[in-house]
Amino acid sequence: MQVKVWGCRGSLTTPGRETLRYGGESTCVEVRTSTGERIIVDAGSGIRRLGQSLLNDRTISHVSLLLTHSHWDHLIGFPFFSPAYIHGYSVTICGGPRPSQDVWKYLSHQMEAPYFPVDLGEMKATFNRGCHCDRLVCDHMLPGVHRSVGCHSIPLNHPNGGFGFKFIEKGKTFVFLTDNEIRFRHEGGLSRDEYVNACRGADLLFHDAQYTEEEYHKTTGWGHSTYMDAVDLAIDSGAKRLGLFHHDPDRTDDDLDRHVAWCRERIAKAGSAVECFACADGMEIDV
Repeated sequence: MQVKVWGCRGSLTTPGRETLRYGGESTCVEVRTSTGERIIVDAGSGIRRLGQSLLNDRTISHVSLLLTHSHWDHLIGFPFFSPAYIHGYSVTICGGPRPSQDVWKYLSHQMEAPYFPVDLGEMKATFNRGCHCDRLVCDHMLPGVHRSVGCHSIPLNHPNGGFGFKFIEKGKTFVFLTDNEIRFRHEGGLSRDEYVNACRGADLLFHDAQYTEEEYHKTTGWGHSTYMDAVDLAIDSGAKRLGLFHHDPDRTDDDLDRHVAWCRERIAKAGSAVECFACADGMEIDV
């Protein structure tokens, strides 16, 4: 499978000269399977450009959209997802174990007046809402997807809950854990040991790394992890590659370069072989 980052900024979209290299779009990740299916994780502002790219590929008429949770930075791009307005496209909506109707409610609510000027009825694509993703497998996403790709949901430590996802295809594993506070136990979340087990041997791990240790003294309980927590999780779980994700909106490109250097130094001191990098808009990774 191939993973493409369309948005990796946390909390708020941040365009500008200081975020050109890593990007300012909020969370949206695309998973392309070996059989050609497209799975989208989260509908942050990055989904707008993803939608435009899908319109340029006439071989694609169906996508599956998985949502980790309902905070605005992970939903804000949905009204600008161009394929949703076109007859002939179909979108399967999915989340964690909760009914997909709840996920649809989150998406549609932001288009209600007075929040958005275009009515949901203008979306002419077919929306399928029969997908449920429990801790075993994500099924009913798209004919063929559940046979070639395993999709396990992982409860997040985050205010109001949420679910990360583990994708498995042909023995390769991609784990996506944004908005996950390893060091603080939120209702419905897991212990650190359980996250280590969930990430065990992952070929690619994207994990929330929004804060420094100093910042975390003021943001404990807000639902996000530190660089150190993300790195130590990757080391202890034996993940092969770690992509630092959900960059703080105040983080500049130069800031991220410094933090990546710090993370790599910590990995080296631990004698680990984890490959560490900061995710960036447009980045494509083969798993």
